[in-house]
Amino acid sequence: MKEKIHPKLVPCKIVCNGQVVMETYSTRPEIHVEVWSGNHPFWTGQQRFLDTEGRVEKFQKKFGDSYKRSKK
Repeated sequence: MKEKIHPKLVPCKIVCNGQVVMETYSTRPEIHVEVWSGNHPFWTGQQRFLDTEGRVEKFQKKFGDSYKRSKK
């Protein structure tokens, strides 16, 4: 078995929104994440409202019907 080919593992803290949510081992001592299973809507069962109103209108105003035209 070859020696000294694997990176060194150190205790690692996973941080989300300033709070330590998990401790594990990694090549880095600290990893910052924005989403994890404790705050993701799929795992918590809470639905968040995303503001999508006006996106289609904004796209049509910007590009008009040019996206429908096919190039010949």
